Amino acid sequence: MQTRKLALACPVCHSGEVFYSCTPNCCFNHVCSECGTTFEPVTTLAGGTASGIVPPNPLPEAADPTVACAKCDSTDVYMLEGEPLDNAKLVNAERVNSERVEAKLVCAQCGALLKLEITEIAPG
Repeated sequence: MQTRKLALACPVCHSGEVFYSCTPNCCFNHVCSECGTTFEPVTTLAGGTASGIVPPNPLPEAADPTVACAKCDSTDVYMLEGEPLDNAKLVNAERVNSERVEAKLVCAQCGALLKLEITEIAPG
């Protein structure tokens, strides 16, 4: 199952110019370089697992968006590319400021299928 790097949009201005501004042992604070909004993504279990996960190439850089797996706490969480396998489910999007944020996430360490939620939104 091919994956790609996690991509996040700002929950306020919807810019894709978002970077990770902390370290996993502290928090998952992300900052929008367009409007200065800060927020923290979190995952919840969507149900099901996947196997044969191929991490993106190249791997994410330190400042690229990241999030921890709700099951195993690994930060090897990526977006699924193409059609999910039979046992993978399309993850229902969460609403953020009345906008749909669609994500199909998988943890490369444990195979958990994940939902993405945006929390701790502080407009810039």
